[in-house]
Amino acid sequence: MTIASDLDPTLLREYDIRGVVDEMLTEAAVRALGGAFAGMLMAQGGRRVAVGRDGRLSSPRLEAALVDGLSAAGAEVLRVGLGPSPMLYFAVHHLAADAGMMITGSHNPPDYNGLKMTLMGKPFFGPDIRELGRRAMEGTPEAATPGAVQDTPVLDAYVSRIASDYAGERPLTVAWDPGNGAAGDAVKALTQLLPGRHVLLNAEIDGTFPAHHPDPTVEANLADLKRAVAEERCDLGVAFDGDGDRLGVVDSEGRVLWGDQLLVILAREVLAAQPGATIIADVKASQVFFDEVARMGGNPLMGRTGHSLIKTMMAETGAPLAGEMSGHIFFAHRYYGFDDGLYAAVRLLSVVAGGTDDVAAMRDALPAMVNTPELRIDCPEARKFAVVEEVRDRLKSAHDISVNDVDGVRVTTEDGWWLLRASNTQPVLVGRCEARDEGGLVRLRSALASELTASGIDPVAVLAA
Repeated sequence: MTIASDLDPTLLREYDIRGVVDEMLTEAAVRALGGAFAGMLMAQGGRRVAVGRDGRLSSPRLEAALVDGLSAAGAEVLRVGLGPSPMLYFAVHHLAADAGMMITGSHNPPDYNGLKMTLMGKPFFGPDIRELGRRAMEGTPEAATPGAVQDTPVLDAYVSRIASDYAGERPLTVAWDPGNGAAGDAVKALTQLLPGRHVLLNAEIDGTFPAHHPDPTVEANLADLKRAVAEERCDLGVAFDGDGDRLGVVDSEGRVLWGDQLLVILAREVLAAQPGATIIADVKASQVFFDEVARMGGNPLMGRTGHSLIKTMMAETGAPLAGEMSGHIFFAHRYYGFDDGLYAAVRLLSVVAGGTDDVAAMRDALPAMVNTPELRIDCPEARKFAVVEEVRDRLKSAHDISVNDVDGVRVTTEDGWWLLRASNTQPVLVGRCEARDEGGLVRLRSALASELTASGIDPVAVLAA
């Protein structure tokens, strides 16, 4: 017999598998994906797979279907249980597994779910996911003897490992908001091991996300955290997305620190230990990041947006630290190189507690810039990459600008910079503008809008920002 299922092709995203449960992502589909993954793993000489799940209501039954598919195809399964995605990544190292599969919908709405994967020590994305989908539909033979399935909880080991890297001296008061996501139990355990006073919000894991949507890059989702920081007189507040691999931070004045600002603060400790080290940020990061890392003696490097791409770039360059505007922070300095919101939070607390400045003072010390939020510009799927190429080609002959095409088009002028890139997951173009003053920002937005108009794309999302 073979393990096979029809798949909705929209499930197969660039970095993961994701869709509406039972409508797009069925138990049969997940079982087939498990069988196909086992086949790919064993073709590379591996067999042991760590499997975890988040707190969504559909995750237990999808996890059971995944385990069934993996085992039926002959893989040995280590079930690590409920927790954040970084706990699953940790389990791969801790249990010496050959691969990892996580049932998680990340920060998507409650009716979504999906899978994140690693294979033989490397991120699993792009062509790997497309090949996995092809194999799942084609079918994988069942093994003569199913692979063994073993319950192997790792939550305590994971939390202990994170806490072991805390090195602060000054006690802090910290508010934590896991947003009822999969990091809740880990946050409860972690705060028991850290000094200081800790205020926990929305720490009960609840797949309906009753408090707010678990995406810390949307400022409206940080309202509870800001209120707690003010009422409890906290030094800072930290928040996580639905599966705990992304970090959001607010300072004692309730101001958000974005991913590039966090990277600058975290880079100080890393560069003190490794002078001249490469620190990576994605193409959406502020120029402040690149200037400040260089000022501190580091080698700032611009990378493509996408957590799998960043992890790959870190491995290729040996960078000890990297991050994205989305709040993915990756530490290879004293850690494993994967994105872990809880670990990044502990390293941030160590920096703050080890010095005299609070997060607000660190934020104020950074050069002030004005910028747009991330601009999402509707564009037909079939046109989005072509539009970026058209813009790049038109700008090639310009003499008063600098064009970086590492990921889309990032254009630097005397006013600052603007970015246009194609989303890897949606029929949209993504833009951003940053300048030293409001007048410069208006000119940058106008330049971006003009390029969109020249390619037949409505620039209203840019002009209204």
